[in-house]
Amino acid sequence: MFGINTPELILILVLAVLVIGPSRLPGYVEKLKNLIREVRRMASGARETIKEEAGVDIDDIDWKKLDPRQYDPRRIIREALLDDDDMETINSLKTSPGAAIASMMGKDSSEKDTVQPGDAAPEMPELVRLPDGELAPYDVEAT
Repeated sequence: MFGINTPELILILVLAVLVIGPSRLPGYVEKLKNLIREVRRMASGARETIKEEAGVDIDDIDWKKLDPRQYDPRRIIREALLDDDDMETINSLKTSPGAAIASMMGKDSSEKDTVQPGDAAPEMPELVRLPDGELAPYDVEAT
């Protein structure tokens, strides 16, 4: 409820009876009952207002679909930037890495020199070393 367990709730009720007193307790119970009715009436009024203005019943909304924790920004960006062919290549990488790499290199998977999982990786370009004391290029607008 509010982080209050049963023994604490009973203790609060007993203290309320002792502090308020048995003579005034029925009046306070009536006020509490009216407060709860008023809160329920306000909640149903808000529900009706949303239904009238938005045209949607709150009970019909799939709240799990709107949960922001389910969104993966990396997946959303990847899907937005890649076209369907690239997505097919990525999906085929998950299932058959050798055939997918061969298709990216423009080779048919039936060709003899297809990339296999145990093959060596393609050669990477040689790194360029700057002379001592020379600073790397820096683009102020890019950062």
